[in-house]
Amino acid sequence: MSEIPRKAYERELLRLQQELVRMQYWVNSVGAKVLLVFEGRDAAGKGGAIRRITEYLNPRSYRVVALSVPSEREQSQWYFQRYIQHLPAGGELVLFDRSWYNRAGVEHVMGFCSPEQYHVFLHQVPIFERMLVEDGFILLKYWFSVSDDEQERRFQSRLADPLRQWKLSTMDLESRKRWVEFSRAKDEMFVHTDIPEARWNVVEADDKRRARLNCLAHVLSQIPYEDRTPPVVHLPPRQPDQGYVRPPMDSEAFVPDHAAALVDPKRAKANHEH
Repeated sequence: MSEIPRKAYERELLRLQQELVRMQYWVNSVGAKVLLVFEGRDAAGKGGAIRRITEYLNPRSYRVVALSVPSEREQSQWYFQRYIQHLPAGGELVLFDRSWYNRAGVEHVMGFCSPEQYHVFLHQVPIFERMLVEDGFILLKYWFSVSDDEQERRFQSRLADPLRQWKLSTMDLESRKRWVEFSRAKDEMFVHTDIPEARWNVVEADDKRRARLNCLAHVLSQIPYEDRTPPVVHLPPRQPDQGYVRPPMDSEAFVPDHAAALVDPKRAKANHEH
């Protein structure tokens, strides 16, 4: 497939993001409970897609959930218990950047759970997700698929970039060594959890631009929203000063103008020396 030109990508991305804002107004107005689950290979682009979905949304009514390793107390709970507390209430959108499916993937492959816990999980997931759907949740599950070669390229790019090295954990490297085992685990997971009430939607993610557009468009197609955009707000006239005199500027501690050096390096240097 040919590469999408940057300008065409940015134009369509902005259009989809505008629709996502309209969708959020609908979610707020009708009290919908929207739950998006993002899973997939390491470096497949889940985080990038989530950022594009949420970029212009009102942060008061959406949350991104990316849980860390469970505590000792959480390990003693029912497995789904720590996820339930993060589910959306009415009028909210919640995006899970990895979810309860950790048990079917990394925990199973790396031996962090017992075979019995793994099989109980596969049995309970369809029941759990049917309960969510029956209770009115809009549940969408996305699996981001990336090829062996493309994942290798992205890992190498992260290794060479100090700003993104944190994205490459020891667990990512271990999963890289166990590529086939993770493939087998994903296929087995799909057999048990790709149910009619909550299908797995696979996003081909070797092309990041195409993957993001496809994911955003699919989310919008699966949520029966209507345009509930509120009327345009008009600014009221500002209150007159009524004789009030503000304190002098030198009485307050202003942040130094770090950006001045970008405009006039010589003047910024002189001010610093002074």
